[in-house]
Amino acid sequence: MPGPGPHMMYAMGSGQALASVSNGRFSPHHCITYALNAFFGPDLGSFSEWLTSTIGFGSALGSSVEQFIHHPFYYILILGFPLSLLYSWASRFLLQKGFLDSVSGVPLTRWQCFFLISAGSLSHFFLDHLFEENGHSTMYTWILSTGWWKTRAPVNPDACFVVGFLCICLIGGFIYINRVKSLKPPRKKVNQSMKLLIVIASLYSLWCASQIYLVKPRRPAVGEEADLGVIVFLGIYFFLPHWLCIMSMNPRDSRDTADQLPL
Repeated sequence: MPGPGPHMMYAMGSGQALASVSNGRFSPHHCITYALNAFFGPDLGSFSEWLTSTIGFGSALGSSVEQFIHHPFYYILILGFPLSLLYSWASRFLLQKGFLDSVSGVPLTRWQCFFLISAGSLSHFFLDHLFEENGHSTMYTWILSTGWWKTRAPVNPDACFVVGFLCICLIGGFIYINRVKSLKPPRKKVNQSMKLLIVIASLYSLWCASQIYLVKPRRPAVGEEADLGVIVFLGIYFFLPHWLCIMSMNPRDSRDTADQLPL
């Protein structure tokens, strides 16, 4: 299982990339909140279990806490709101005392903190699922199970047609949305491109799932590739947390808002 270093470096590196492309709208306050929850967030459960077993008191309680807190979604549901209050207060305190710059002069709101807590939890398990239990974690095992490992995967003509058609639609649709003479604003083009990607990914996953779970006997969806598992995993544990980080960014006009603190 990855330790503090990889969790913190992954989250902080992603945060610095977002800060760079957003011109500071993803501030140091965003970055530190995201990084802390990517490392220590869900591991609060593991820490509780270790602490109670070490002191020899309340081990049953510590084990129960670990079961519910060290989870990508239970952590958000149970501790997301109370921690958002804590991190929002901490952001305001650090800004007032001049300890940590926010670029815009505005502290994090509760909703921004909630988005970052959620993103941190999912990013934590992005690494955990890939690099724990000697490569035999439940999630990683499921990802591999969506591939075809029994024999050499047969090449089914219908699979070639469906996958080829969806990929052509993705590339062709993207080019059409972003064509040279289009009068649409860039933001609208980005939104339409994302909708196209989500639709194609959904249809692609539906095709794979039908071949794996509905067709009897099971057939290889895309040759030997574990495409269904990869798409689902990346969607939940890679793209979703980064989208939450983007949702938490300060608005472009935050420098002119009345919420700035008198520094």
